Amino acid sequence: MRVSNSVVVITGASSGIGRATALRFAAKGARLVLAARGSESLEAVAAQCRKRGAKAIAVPTDVTDPGKVEALASRAVEEFGRLDVWVNNAAVGAFGLLTEIPPKEFQRVLDVNITGYVNGARAALTRQTAQGSGTLINVSSIVAEVPLPYSAAYSVSKAAVRALSISLRSELAREGVSGVHVCTVLPATIDTPFYQNAANFTGRRPMAMPPVYTPQRVAKAVVKLAARPRRETVAGGFGGRLLVLQHKFTPGAVEAAAARQVDHRQLSRWRSTSVTPGNLHQASQSIGKAATTGGWHGRRRTAQRMVAGAAALTGAVVALRKRLG
Repeated sequence: MRVSNSVVVITGASSGIGRATALRFAAKGARLVLAARGSESLEAVAAQCRKRGAKAIAVPTDVTDPGKVEALASRAVEEFGRLDVWVNNAAVGAFGLLTEIPPKEFQRVLDVNITGYVNGARAALTRQTAQGSGTLINVSSIVAEVPLPYSAAYSVSKAAVRALSISLRSELAREGVSGVHVCTVLPATIDTPFYQNAANFTGRRPMAMPPVYTPQRVAKAVVKLAARPRRETVAGGFGGRLLVLQHKFTPGAVEAAAARQVDHRQLSRWRSTSVTPGNLHQASQSIGKAATTGGWHGRRRTAQRMVAGAAALTGAVVALRKRLG
């Protein structure tokens, strides 16, 4: 599919991966319908896209409301005549042990990250199937393959997104629909404001765990899928793909190592941060919290990244040799 002039809907477009993806599609000449809860930050992204020569409109949307998501899809068709690509990207997170996170807040993560994607998939596929073509791209996470401690709600939701994509592909195949594609992106650790915006019940400051990759890497992967759809792709360098492979062969070792890494590298050692619901129930409008990056990439990519990558590679080789005898 030609990306130029294609009609693209992106949820969670006001910051992070969504913002980077919108700007990349704009540079390719797509016509954009951008959605997020925060109208101010969303309009700022749309303005940036228009400066790049793209047509872009901002449609404030809470993806947990199926009526609002239907209205978003209808607006895209009314404005541009069709719906070529839908990127399910809006997501929230909560750090804390399962016993620490209040049930209401845990459920909110699932509502946004799972139900929001279901609402988007239903709205997109109904229209794409009717027009005989289109691509649905679900942004999952590498934690769908390697879930992490202190992130149970987020890990569960991203595993569900991956399962949703598989189910939808099966349904389309069963119905004999050949022109509509469902793709999944599994980003590794990405430099976005996610860690500053997430709910936090640990009392420790959450940080991006190295190696950290730019949101532009994920945006590039999403745009590539729009042009040439494939079932699933990992975004974030060789380290992410290696971790997925290693987990398949030595799940116990990888899960134990991941637990240690989270405790030492993703959460600060000192308990000084107050409990906060983050952006679970309201949009992040302040400058920085609705930005593309979170300031992690430059600070956490040097020696730590090289050591982590070398250790992972060595572990994978040893595991493979043992597996193969």
